[in-house]
Amino acid sequence: VQLQASGGGLVQAGGSLRLSCAASGRTFSTYAMGWFRQAPGKEREFVGSITGSGTLTYYADSVKGRFTISRDNAKNTVYLQINSLKVEDAAVYYCAADPSVQRLRVGVSHYTYWGQGTQVTVSS
Repeated sequence: VQLQASGGGLVQAGGSLRLSCAASGRTFSTYAMGWFRQAPGKEREFVGSITGSGTLTYYADSVKGRFTISRDNAKNTVYLQINSLKVEDAAVYYCAADPSVQRLRVGVSHYTYWGQGTQVTVSS
């Protein structure tokens, strides 16, 4: 599976952004998908995940209520809707694929395939 993240940019605090992650291959629905982010000098951290069917999601406490993950398996794409952006949300955002299709896992090591990342910058 190859993943291509896009949609990052410069946004004012309080604004919104939608990130996309397009996957290659015909087995997209057999992967749970996750979003992670990494700010300069910090470790990569879990943001949220969605099961292969798209029926279940799970979020980090820091983004709960502001971020929404969805997927369109017909388009081989997973999305991350980011609302009420905060300065501390600025980071490179990565999408990743977990072969455990129905599990919502938070650990980086569980994800087999990674996109290249897309930069989100938030101005105050």
